[in-house]
Order: sequence, then C-alpha cells, then structure tokens
Amino acid sequence: MVTPAHPPAGRVVLDAGDISRALVRIAHEILERNRGADDLLLLGLQTRGVPLAQRIAANIERVEGTAVATGSLDVTMYRDDLRSQPTRAPHRTELPASGIDAKTVVLVDDVLYSGRTIRAALDALNDLGRPAAVRLAVLVDRGHRELPIRADHVGKNLPTARSERVSLRLVETDGEDEVRIVDAAAHPESAEAGS
Repeated sequence: MVTPAHPPAGRVVLDAGDISRALVRIAHEILERNRGADDLLLLGLQTRGVPLAQRIAANIERVEGTAVATGSLDVTMYRDDLRSQPTRAPHRTELPASGIDAKTVVLVDDVLYSGRTIRAALDALNDLGRPAAVRLAVLVDRGHRELPIRADHVGKNLPTARSERVSLRLVETDGEDEVRIVDAAAHPESAEAGS
C-alpha cells in the first residue's frame, strides 16, 4: 500500500464512499448494456484507469459470479501532444491471452477532459486487434472536450472551469481515495488527472 502524501489543497468533491458507490453503479450499467459478462474485457488506461478497471471487474464478479477479463493499455506513444508535453516513461500494455478480437472492450479512465487520451487509446486498440464494440467508462467527466468523445458510463459529471484542476487520488497509487477540485493558479503543483 502507498503511504498518503500531503493531499493537495482544494475542495473534496468525491470521498472514498462516493467513489466506491460510483464504481458499483458503473459495473451494473456495464452488465446491463452488455446483457451480462460474456465476451467482456475491461482495459484500464495507465495509470489510474488500471485500478479502477480492476475494481469494476471485482464488482461485476460479485454480481455475476464470473471473473471478467481485465488488462491495461498504455497510450503514451499514440498521443498527439508528445512534442509539447514532458516525456513520460511508457508503461506496459497487458492484454489477456485471448486478445481483444470479437470482445466488447470497455476502456476505463479516471477523468475525461479534452478527449485526447481516449483518441490515443482508440488508435492503440486499432493496432492490437478488432473488438466487437468499444465503450468508455470514466470516474469523472469534467467537460471541456476538444474532440467528439463521449463516455458511455460516468461515475460523476463534474462541471469545472478551465482554470481548475481535478486531482484524483486512489488507494492503489496514492494511499487514499478522493477527488478534489483545485484552483490551478493558486496550486500549480497539483497533478491533473485525465485528458
């Protein structure tokens, strides 16, 4: 377990209980839309999308009694902002042995913002195979889209100003569960989640 660092300033908009309830609801929505867990694959986008996908899969397993395949997808090399953003070390893309062909792939991400990360994820999926369908589940949709991307399953719609940041912390990566809205001008050190 990661030891919590000093949390950023700002106001908490989702606490651990809110996050847990949102992920349970998303799991039920995915099952309803898919009519069960057959041929379902949850792919978490690196980094915080991975533990979110695992939590949703655990919720689905509790309901259905069947394990759901999960994996991780790194989109670093597919991003259209590599020249303007600091270089990030790529993470591993991990797929189940059965691959993604003919599966209903649910991409799981933490915060949906501009839509550029999801566009990169779609490009990455195109190189990996041909799913039957691709859907998107996000914990937070903060608006301000730059591309025509929409989530199928949203834990919380959270209208924000462009001058604000969404700081998402998870137990698996940060030692605690919470979502905060932070004034970016007052706290430039706070990490922005999603894109």
